[in-house]
Amino acid sequence: MNKNYYAVIMAGGIGSRFWPMSTSDFPKQFHDMLGVGESLIQRTFKRFEQLIPTENILISTNKRYKKLVLEQLPNITEKQLLLEPVMRNTAPCILYAALKINALNKNAVMVVAPSDHWIENEAEFLRNIETSFKACASEHILMTLGIQPSNPNTGYGYIQYHGKDEIKKVTNFTEKPNLEKAKSFIQEGNYLWNAGIFVWSTKSILKAYQQNLPEMEKLFCVGNHVYNTDFEDDFIEDNYQKAASISIDFGIMEKANNVHVLPVEFGWNDLGTWGSLYDKLPKDKDENAVVNAEAIFRKSTNNIVRTQKGKHVVIQGLDNFIVVEKDNVLLICPKDKEQDIKQIVAEVKEKFKVKLT
Repeated sequence: MNKNYYAVIMAGGIGSRFWPMSTSDFPKQFHDMLGVGESLIQRTFKRFEQLIPTENILISTNKRYKKLVLEQLPNITEKQLLLEPVMRNTAPCILYAALKINALNKNAVMVVAPSDHWIENEAEFLRNIETSFKACASEHILMTLGIQPSNPNTGYGYIQYHGKDEIKKVTNFTEKPNLEKAKSFIQEGNYLWNAGIFVWSTKSILKAYQQNLPEMEKLFCVGNHVYNTDFEDDFIEDNYQKAASISIDFGIMEKANNVHVLPVEFGWNDLGTWGSLYDKLPKDKDENAVVNAEAIFRKSTNNIVRTQKGKHVVIQGLDNFIVVEKDNVLLICPKDKEQDIKQIVAEVKEKFKVKLT
């Protein structure tokens, strides 16, 4: 394996749209959401291990999840953890990771990817990552992977590109558009979904921070002498909270003039909602999907049911519903109303006077 290849797996989110399964104490990336015997973060880690040395795979997460990460990924050491003391969006943690990796290897190229995405064709995904690694090792560019859109989805950001080469020059980023605009993007044919998967050399991304987020770059560079030492944790604890809370998209990618995209088709889903999970699960003849439960469906179609293992469930007369049971909570919600789940959580806290963790 190439010792210059590194990965940073982003695993700090709460996944609140997957309540009641996902909670702030045990977020979705640590759950076996697909019922396959592995959590999402375990699947992501094993995927990268096929291309990248195990010791070169870093996990960026909130410090409260340290124990969970070490339990689920026994092959890693604490030196591979980037523990955020507070939530500050993606730009600070990616800068921290780039400086930590650069201190180890000045020739490093790194991929940054979420811990909780669905990748259907792993061989194709890894081929795309290696193509990006090679390009970033030889050119001063920042790369992202762009998903070929299958429909005018308004839940994703879009990347406009131009050029006929395999790797395209990015023209513009558009945050989640309305339906009319999304349809026009599909018709134009030079737009891709933004998957939030990035590749660059540490040299290139650190230069981009110097140019576009200089205050943040200066803040973290003060610690250049402590990265990968026993003093790293203390430096991060004292200084991380001083960083601005901004995404890598807004802070770097939408400002830099050397951003490129590789159009890809490896079967991707961001697994952001119960509906998106439903799309990737096997279904019966009536399009019902089940995780863990033993279910009987009577005149019921297009439902997703997820319970504790072995739970006997009978559903009659339901169409297009989410049914989720966890501990002392049962959620029954139409799939087309799942955007209300965050509001539902707030109402549960207020009505039942409970802390949902």
